[in-house]
Amino acid sequence: MTDSTFSQPVRLAGLQRVALMVGVAGLVLCGLGYSVDHHQFLRSYLMAFVFWVSVALGSLALLMVSHLSGGGWGIVARRVFEASSRTLPFLALAFLPIAFGLEDLYLWAQPALLASDTIIQHKAPYLNQSFFLVRTVLYFVVWSGIAWTLSAWSHRQDAGADTSLRMQRLSGGGLLVYAITVFFMSVDWIMSLDPHYYSSIYGMLFMVGQALSGMAFTIAILSIVGQREPLTRTLGVNHLHDLGKLMLAFVMLWAYLTFSQFLIIWSANLPEEIPWYLARMQGGWGWVGLVLIFGHFFLPFFLLLNRDLKRNARTLSLVALFILAIRLADLFWLIGPAHGTTRVAVHWLDLVAPLTLGGLFFAVFLWQLGTRPILPVGEPWLQDAIEQGAGH
Repeated sequence: MTDSTFSQPVRLAGLQRVALMVGVAGLVLCGLGYSVDHHQFLRSYLMAFVFWVSVALGSLALLMVSHLSGGGWGIVARRVFEASSRTLPFLALAFLPIAFGLEDLYLWAQPALLASDTIIQHKAPYLNQSFFLVRTVLYFVVWSGIAWTLSAWSHRQDAGADTSLRMQRLSGGGLLVYAITVFFMSVDWIMSLDPHYYSSIYGMLFMVGQALSGMAFTIAILSIVGQREPLTRTLGVNHLHDLGKLMLAFVMLWAYLTFSQFLIIWSANLPEEIPWYLARMQGGWGWVGLVLIFGHFFLPFFLLLNRDLKRNARTLSLVALFILAIRLADLFWLIGPAHGTTRVAVHWLDLVAPLTLGGLFFAVFLWQLGTRPILPVGEPWLQDAIEQGAGH
């Protein structure tokens, strides 16, 4: 497929400028928040950081799945997946506030508590600041390396090179590496906020949550660019239907893993595990949990069962935006009680930090999206994907 009408990216310069202005204005507010209460700033920033990293990593995972499985949905969404995953170097730079605030965020990083807590002492060979930072650097090097290599080979494919097999092979091994690194990342960044707690399902929950975040973000973006050339004549109802079905599958898998973790821990009733849930059932946190049960599963589940909804870009994008919001609420529920917050209280930084990092993330994403053709013009199955999407 070499149709030159696909060679120019969709122009979203105005939206990029707005995103950048939101990010810059947010930085000023975040600086003010840090000067007033740096503990609250770091908690809010960690939530925002993990949320946007989840979007980028979920996009990377979906990119690799699409290379392995084929299908028109992956071809029309490939540029969004690639641009999202290429934001990882920016997100690595955005990790710096967390790196400098480890002692404020993590109990295991506090020397006084380390000296008095035998459980943390036993975990100290793994949970220590130096090794934590080394692992984080390794994560971003590996993730960025996979993302940029796949993008580079996809760019070469546009120029006529046959790189399909190499992208498939890298995706196969890359998914395994992704699973391993995300498991350890979830332990490092979130689960270790309570160093006494452990769950073997935690990493799987984060992988599914990232895939859901990446899919929801991609659907929302496609609903914007799909209203403009050239996607107005290439993004078909069958593509939307497939993306909606995948989002439904991730919603169901998240609910299954979440309930499985709760059932196993509640049944075992072990002193190192059950306090984690008890803290999230008191002081209003239980109401947040009920909101997640309804908003993260029941509502999107029943909405996405509707075939017509999944085949309409506007309604599907509204569900996707709602899922992104509820994913942020899930992180709020995971992180808040870990810092001893016994009652639910939404601080203004809990809203400003995600918007700030999101504005900067979105500006970088749109910049990357504009550096390549909006569709993979060198993909040999592109024309078939377009015809299948339209129902031919």
